[in-house]
Amino acid sequence: AERARIGTLYKQISPFAAKRIGAALVARNIAQHLETTLADQPRNWRPLVYCWRGGKRSGALAHVLREVGWDAKTLEGGYKAYRRNVVEQLAERPGAFTYRVIHGVTGSGKSRLLRALARAGAQVLDLEDLAAHRGSVLGNLPARAQPSQKMFESHLLAALAQLDRARPVYVEGESRRIGQLQVPAALIETMRASDCVLLEAGLETRVALLMDEYRHFFADPAALGTQLDCLVELHGRERIEAWKQLAARGDWRAFVARLLEEHYDPAYRRSAARNFARLPQAEVLRVASPDDAAFERLAETIA
Repeated sequence: AERARIGTLYKQISPFAAKRIGAALVARNIAQHLETTLADQPRNWRPLVYCWRGGKRSGALAHVLREVGWDAKTLEGGYKAYRRNVVEQLAERPGAFTYRVIHGVTGSGKSRLLRALARAGAQVLDLEDLAAHRGSVLGNLPARAQPSQKMFESHLLAALAQLDRARPVYVEGESRRIGQLQVPAALIETMRASDCVLLEAGLETRVALLMDEYRHFFADPAALGTQLDCLVELHGRERIEAWKQLAARGDWRAFVARLLEEHYDPAYRRSAARNFARLPQAEVLRVASPDDAAFERLAETIA
């Protein structure tokens, strides 16, 4: 609002009037920051200051911070230029890597294998961790809100920048959306043309894995019910109520098993083979048990 007001003054009154009022606004804002949010910053603090276009507002604040004694820098071109660079980089950089895409029905342990691969020294790109979401109707993480789309893209670009192009990158097969966030098209398209690793696990193992992942819902049936209601249009009220009754009785194994067989598995069959061309030629790994040691052994075979 302040930027728009100054711009209007600049055009309709005069540049001098706009600069005079703008200087007063900047001075007040700087004083407020110094007395509140910046009051406890240490002597060796090195802030990066930016505004929308990298102009006078950020320049003035950085100047004052340097006069105080902090090593303040400004972002050339401001946030607008930074966002343009992020978008451009995410349209190009994903195609520079060789991916091995981990597949498997829900509950087969894809995320666990990814973490085991990271511990084994392999390169991994954990999109669900970056998105703070497991990518399904029950994918919300306890005590972690999803970042904004722009923050997600910034974190994704930073993660890509850490990867070695000469080594394969393991990534979980995802849809175009993870929760409320959109995965950049260049990354999705490259993943869908990449080699695959397919995890296979028995129903008992999958139920055990998901009971561990969903345990926060067991303590909050109301939140679980709210999420299940999102599936009414797809499955009908009768089936949703049957799932809720299992949850209300605390019959969690039966609840998870039915959710897998009636919701997740059909959805996976509809989408995976259609979207990932090399899935029929995937290397198949059998998950022997739900414990971490089983995934450590699998990671060692492919890392």
